Amino acid sequence: PAGPYRGVARPATTFVMERLLDLGARVLGLDPVAVRRINLIGPADLPYTAATRLVHDCGSYPLCFERAVAAIGYAAFRVEQARLRAEGRHVGIGFASYNELTGLGQAASAGPRMPFRTGHEDATVRMDPSGAVTVLAGVTSQGQGLETTMAQLAAAELGLTSAAVRVVLGDTDATPFGLGAFASRQAVIGGGAVARAAQAVREKITAIAAHLLEAAAADLELRDGRVEVRGAARGLTVLDVARVAHLETHRLPPGTEPGLEATRFYDPIRGTFAAGTQAAVVEVEAATGRVLIRRYVCVEDTGRLINPLIVEGQVQGAIAQGIGGALREHLVYDESGQLLTGTLMEYALPTATDLPTVELAHVEVPAENLLGVRGVGEGGTLGPPAALANAVADALAPLGIEVNELPITPARLWGAGLDGR
Repeated sequence: PAGPYRGVARPATTFVMERLLDLGARVLGLDPVAVRRINLIGPADLPYTAATRLVHDCGSYPLCFERAVAAIGYAAFRVEQARLRAEGRHVGIGFASYNELTGLGQAASAGPRMPFRTGHEDATVRMDPSGAVTVLAGVTSQGQGLETTMAQLAAAELGLTSAAVRVVLGDTDATPFGLGAFASRQAVIGGGAVARAAQAVREKITAIAAHLLEAAAADLELRDGRVEVRGAARGLTVLDVARVAHLETHRLPPGTEPGLEATRFYDPIRGTFAAGTQAAVVEVEAATGRVLIRRYVCVEDTGRLINPLIVEGQVQGAIAQGIGGALREHLVYDESGQLLTGTLMEYALPTATDLPTVELAHVEVPAENLLGVRGVGEGGTLGPPAALANAVADALAPLGIEVNELPITPARLWGAGLDGR
C-alpha cells in the first residue's frame, strides 16, 4: 500500500514496473539495460495510445535512457563491480525510466468524472504609461520560482527585460480566476496564457508604432525596448508607444481604443508527457545494512527550458524527496491503527548528508503546446524508489535478495538475508 505522495500514484507504479523489468531480466538471464531498450516507446510509436486511453506525445524515452546509460558509465561499472565483489563489497546499479503527465488540458483533465474541467488558465498583461508591465494570473507559486518564469515569458514577447515586469499571482482581489496549482500545469497552461496575453499587447504596440512611423506592421521588429523599422535607422521606444496609448490618444490609429492591456485564455487540450531516466550506483554496507548512494544521474526531457536554473532546482528537489521516500520515509502504525510516525521526531526525512550530488542532463524535444514546454514539478520523485531498489537488488544479487518493499531500510535488508559478510 502507498499513500498520497508527490507525483500522485506514479512513484508506486513506476516502482512496480521498473522492478518487474529487473526481476524478469534476472530470471531470464538478460541484461536489464537490453530489456529496457526493447520495451521503451520511441518516436516511431507515436502517437501512442496507452491502455488508459491517454495519448503519449513524447518519444524521447530511448534518448533519455541512452544518455543516462552513457553518463553513469554502465559498461565500465560492470567491470568495476566484478572487481569489488571479489573484495567482498556489495555494489550495484539500477535504472528507472518514467513519465509524468503534465499540463493537463480539457481532454486529459485531472477530474474527468467531475462536472467541470480544469484544463485552462487565463492571464492579464498590462503596460502602463511608463512602459512598465504587470502580469496578473490566477496560477499560484509554491516556491518554484513561478514569478520569475512568468516575467520572462512576458518580457520575451514584449522585447523587454524581466526587470520591467511585475508579476501578481493568485491575488483574488486583483487577478483573473485561476484553477489552482496541481498536476505540473503552471508553466504549460499558465505560461501559455501569459504568452498569449503578452502577444496581444505586442500586436497592439506594433500596430500603434506602425501608424506613428508610417510603416507596415510586418516591417517592424520589437526588441530591447524599441520598435524599429527593419533595415532602416528609425524607430520608437516602447515607452513612446505606451505614452501615446495612454496620454496622447489623439495620435492613435483610427478606431483604436486607448490603453495597452489584454486578457487571454489558454488550454492545451491534451496533456504533455515529460520523460526521464534516472540511474543510481549504490553500495550496501554488509555490517550495517546501510545503503550508500555513490552516484546518481538523471536525464529528463522537459521540453523547452524557460529558465534552466529553476528547472534544475525543481528536479533536484524532487529527486531529494524521492530518495527520502525510497530509503527513509515510512508511516508506521501500531496494532490498533495508531500512527507512530506522526511528527518529524519519528518520520525520517532525508537531510543534506543523506543526499548525493545529482548529475543532471536535459533533452529539449519541444512539446506539442504553445510554448513547447513540459512540466517538471513532480517527475523527479518518480525515479528514486525504483532506481534505488533496482540498484540495491543488483548489489545483493549474489545473496539472492530482492527488494520489493519500501523504504529500503537496514532492518529490512537484514530481515531479507543480509548477514554482515
